[in-house]
Amino acid sequence: MTEGNFVDYVKIYVSSGKGGKGSSHLHREKFIEKGGPDGGDGGRGGHVYLKGNKSLWTLFHLKFVKHIRAGHGGDGGSSRSTGHDGEDKFIEVPLGTVVKNQETGEVLFEITEHDEVKIIAKGGKGGLGNWNFRSSTNQTPRYAQPGMPVEEADVILELKVLADVGLVGFPNAGKSTLLSVLTSAKPKIADYAFTTLKPNLGIVAYREFQSFVMADIPGIIEGAAEGKGLGHYFLRHIERNSILLFLVPADAADIKKEYEILLDELRRYNPEMLDKDRILVVSKCDMLDEELKAELEKQMKKEFKGVKYHFISSVAQQGLQELKDMLWKMLNAE
Repeated sequence: MTEGNFVDYVKIYVSSGKGGKGSSHLHREKFIEKGGPDGGDGGRGGHVYLKGNKSLWTLFHLKFVKHIRAGHGGDGGSSRSTGHDGEDKFIEVPLGTVVKNQETGEVLFEITEHDEVKIIAKGGKGGLGNWNFRSSTNQTPRYAQPGMPVEEADVILELKVLADVGLVGFPNAGKSTLLSVLTSAKPKIADYAFTTLKPNLGIVAYREFQSFVMADIPGIIEGAAEGKGLGHYFLRHIERNSILLFLVPADAADIKKEYEILLDELRRYNPEMLDKDRILVVSKCDMLDEELKAELEKQMKKEFKGVKYHFISSVAQQGLQELKDMLWKMLNAE
């Protein structure tokens, strides 16, 4: 999927159908002088639903759809004929879609399972025909109910990527390169900051035909929680990841400082993110000789007590299988 086709935020207007009006018809037939009321009920207006679809990864198909309207219910007829129900509208969305009220920002619900269906605008109820109002004291009612009006809403659909592992790091830390060698994804890779402008997803193949999903999130910089850089806009995608993989390059000026800045940005955005399992991965280790690597490992043991860490090189294919083993074990821990 190209970056331009990844859409994770859309605003749409939805409108249900109005209910059909009931009929106030009086029965007319040869040789029957006073047939009495026989007006049927109006049909229900169409509902607007949201439906989860695991085959979708983006909201791109809704990018240019600004208005979605369900069908109106039909009016009741003679001989107690009920009007037809309005056509329902189903909006298919990827798993992880959050629905918000555009005016208040209130979260209405979210779609997290395949084929999960939730109503977003309820169709108006059809009006009752005069047949329902007959009684011993009112044998010829000449009135019927109108249908209930439409239900309208301006909503925001916001996608939070569902992935098992989320890659977190500064721009140019090697996240896209790691994703490209572990999966068949083809993220944009170049030697400048903010190469990745949209989240990329890839499926990591594991032993015995098993797999898990990895997401490359655009680079975070210091101050991202205040809106600096691109990180603030995409931090919500990290909320759905089971494991956070912090990627810091071996040539970083201060690995511990970079790791703590990343942690602090996540904490300021949403403190609950720090409750997730995490692993620190030092990338670009092909630049280190054995002596430097041993020295760095000694330093890591001293500075990162209680933090899982691992050394890799995506380009030289070093430590990748061991990384997959670690991630699989963490994902399947009791």
